[in-house]
Amino acid sequence: METRHHYDDEDEDDERAGGSVPCSVFTDWQWWWQRLDQVPMILALFFISPLKNDKKVTEIEGETEKERKAENGKTNGKESKYDSLFQRGDLLEVPRTMFIHFGIYLGGGRVAHLIPDILPVISSNTLAIRQMVTNERLIMGVLAKCASVRVDTVDDFAYGSEILVNKMDTLCSRPPLRGEEVARRAESLQGSVAYSLLWYNCEHYVMYCRYGTVMSFQTSQFCKVVKKLFLSRRCAKLSAVLNILLMFYLGAVSVFSVLLAVLVSGLIWMAS
Repeated sequence: METRHHYDDEDEDDERAGGSVPCSVFTDWQWWWQRLDQVPMILALFFISPLKNDKKVTEIEGETEKERKAENGKTNGKESKYDSLFQRGDLLEVPRTMFIHFGIYLGGGRVAHLIPDILPVISSNTLAIRQMVTNERLIMGVLAKCASVRVDTVDDFAYGSEILVNKMDTLCSRPPLRGEEVARRAESLQGSVAYSLLWYNCEHYVMYCRYGTVMSFQTSQFCKVVKKLFLSRRCAKLSAVLNILLMFYLGAVSVFSVLLAVLVSGLIWMAS
């Protein structure tokens, strides 16, 4: 099989076949975006569970039936079936594979939540952005540290998982704000935001909306585990022994190497 080395030749073949060709493969994000489906998204298991067929949810053909129903319920004042289960301003939680995802119920079957998403950064297509965030969009958003506060249907937010309601009320020392105030805060923060997996994620967002404080119990728990594993006195002693053995093994015993070994072990010891 003959290998094409120039994009011009490939473009000419596509033009003969009657297809449309992007003017520049290096600047047309849509061209690259369509090829993300070819990349194996193994990391998706850590962010969204259970997995669904992303090809179905990424087809851009206007609003989906569920979105239209939610929008009609909002504009026409009709109640959603979820209005009998949740109240406006409730904090919703859904378990993922490695963490818990959070959102604020707005009424009418709609949920405001913060989720990593790369698409608003690289595209201005509002219809595409409004589609449910797929694994590819989410993972690229995590890596690029960009997210958006968006409103989705309850079904899209839950992604097939069980929904817990206001469980955080028993953990947080602060009393929750009034439901209307919680929902108003959640709605006012819609749009693109900077994202950090540890320092500003979906839990920080809902904690501010419902309790008026920016914090994350998941982040605190993660930091405790890291401290227990790497910032303990046992780890400090082990690092000192390993540094000494490494210096003698490499024959790199010098004033600089000794000071470096003492500094590393000393910092771990003081942080333990």
